[in-house]
Amino acid sequence: MAKSDESTVLDSGPFYHGTKAALQIGDFLTAGFRSNYRPEIVMNHIYFTALVDGAGLAAALASGDGDEHVYIVEPTGPFENDPNVTDKKFPGNPTRSYRSQAPVKIVGEVTDWTRLTPEQRQQWRERLAALNADPNAQIIN
Repeated sequence: MAKSDESTVLDSGPFYHGTKAALQIGDFLTAGFRSNYRPEIVMNHIYFTALVDGAGLAAALASGDGDEHVYIVEPTGPFENDPNVTDKKFPGNPTRSYRSQAPVKIVGEVTDWTRLTPEQRQQWRERLAALNADPNAQIIN
């Protein structure tokens, strides 16, 4: 299902998605929602990673007040390296992050991942605020 690009061989999984949304096994995650990092942008892709702690970070930084969840997901269509954290900004795909315009299906939930401390969460929020204040910082949508 993976679409290869010229720079990196894609993972075969398992894949994870972090969020504060309470979802069920069998649900599908789709594109078309606001970015957690730039809420004025509606995302054209659904994002996921092969690193459970990366999904945990995404859950910690997700908008909303719900509990953090890391779901095990399966892509239902082609996917590509996430250009926001890969070749256009960093060589290769060190975060093992991907995106797809096709839905991903929730097939499980992970409860054991490295959670951020309150201090780490604040540091990440400050980094994101600085990025959002930078007129040159862009999300590749």
